[in-house]
Amino acid sequence: MPAQTQPAHVNSASANSVRPLPFEPRRVPLSATLAVNEAIARKRREGVRVLPLGFGEAGIPIHPALARELGAAAGRGGYGPVAGSAALRGAAAGYWSRRGLPTDPSAVVAGPGSKPLLYALLAALGGDVVVPSPSWVSYAAQASLAGAEPIRVATPPGEGGVPSPALLADAVVRARARGRDVRAVVVTLPDNPTGTIASEDAVRRLCAVAREQDLVIISDEIYRDLVHDPARTAPSPARHAPERTVVTTALSKSLAAGGWRLGVARLPDGPFGRALRDSVLGVASEIWSSAPAPMQHAAAYAFAEPPELVERVDRSRRLHAAVAAAVADRFTAAGARVPRPEGAFYVYPDFGPLRDALADNHGVRTADDLTGLLLERYGVGVLPGSSFGDAPSALRMRVAPSLLYGETDEQRLTALASPAPEALPWIADALDRLSEVLADLVETATAGQPVPA
Repeated sequence: MPAQTQPAHVNSASANSVRPLPFEPRRVPLSATLAVNEAIARKRREGVRVLPLGFGEAGIPIHPALARELGAAAGRGGYGPVAGSAALRGAAAGYWSRRGLPTDPSAVVAGPGSKPLLYALLAALGGDVVVPSPSWVSYAAQASLAGAEPIRVATPPGEGGVPSPALLADAVVRARARGRDVRAVVVTLPDNPTGTIASEDAVRRLCAVAREQDLVIISDEIYRDLVHDPARTAPSPARHAPERTVVTTALSKSLAAGGWRLGVARLPDGPFGRALRDSVLGVASEIWSSAPAPMQHAAAYAFAEPPELVERVDRSRRLHAAVAAAVADRFTAAGARVPRPEGAFYVYPDFGPLRDALADNHGVRTADDLTGLLLERYGVGVLPGSSFGDAPSALRMRVAPSLLYGETDEQRLTALASPAPEALPWIADALDRLSEVLADLVETATAGQPVPA
C-alpha cells in the first residue's frame, strides 16, 4: 500500500495561522567585557591593526600540571555533591587558612565559576545590594537580574573596589527611607576596573558600617594572589567582620583558567552563615546541580598550591605588574591622569585633563565617545568607565593589557619567564603602537592648544 503524504499545509504554517506574540523577551544586553571582543574581531576582519585592551583575560597558558589533572579526571561523568567534592572543599579551606582566614570545609561551596556563585548569593540573600562605583560590570547587572536594585556608591580616590564608608552609611539610610530593603555590599580586593587596592583602614571602616547597618559583605578576592608588590597583601573584610563576610575566588585570573568555569565561596561561620549556605545550595541545586567533576578534581590540586603552581602564579604576578606599569606610563605621557596599578592586570586612565580639546576637535563628550573613537579610528579596544558605573561624562576607561603577552603559547611563556617582559619585541611593539595612537589622538585634539601639565 503506497505511503500516504500529508498536505503541505500541515507542515508549513499559512500566513493566516501565524499569530505574533504580544510581548518581547526581556532585554538583557551582552556584558560589555564580552561585547568588546566581538567589536575587536570585527575590526580584525576589516583588516585593521588592533590592540585588544578590553577583555579581562589573564593572557597566559594553562599550566601542564593542571591539564594533566584535568585529563586524569576526564572519566568522572557523574553528578557530585551540590556543595562540591570533599577534596575540593578541603583544598579551598586550606587555601584560605594559609592566608589568615581559618576555614572549615563545611563553609565552602563550589560552583561553575565565581559569577554563578555571586548570582546564587544575591538570590539567596534577597534585597538590594550596594556596589562600588566604578566596579566590575556584572555586580550591578546581576543585582538587576535578581530583581534587586544596585545602589552605587563612590570609592575613595586611589582605593577602588570598596565603597567610601561614610557615603555607604548615608546611601543605605537614604535607600531604606524610600522603602528599599538593602541587605548586602559587594567589594573587590584588588579592584577591577582600577587595578588599585583599598587600604586596611578603609576596609576596617567599611566593616564597621556593615555591622551598624546590618549588611552582608560579599568580598570578591579573585585577584588576591596578583598583588604587584609581593610584600603587600590585599586586606580582607573577613578578618574584621567574619560573621557577615562571604569571600569568593576562582582559577580564572591567577591561573588563567577562565574557560574552565570553576569558583569557590567561603561562607561565614555561625547560624547565619549556615542558613546562608543552605539557601545558596538550594539555589545551586536548581541552576547547576553540581560543578563539573573533572574541573573540581583539577581545582582541588590547584588550591592545594603545589610548588609548580605557586611559581606560575608568582611569574604571572610579575608579568602583569610589569606590563600594566608600562601601559600606565604611556597614558601618563599622553596627558591622562592614571592611578598607579597595584594589583590584577588593569589600568584606569582619566582623560579629564584633555576634555576641552577632545570635545572641540573630536566631538568627544562622553567616555563612550572616546572609546568609540579609539576603536573605529585606531583599532584600540577598551571599555568606557560608564560600563563600570562611572558617570557617562567622566572620560575614564578600563584598559586590560593582558592580551598583549603574545599571539602564541611560545611567546606567552617567554613573557612569563622574562625579567623585563615589556622589552620583548612583540610587547614593545604593542606599547609603541599605543603611544603612537595616543600621540595622534592628543596632537589632533590639542592642535593650537597647550597640553595640560
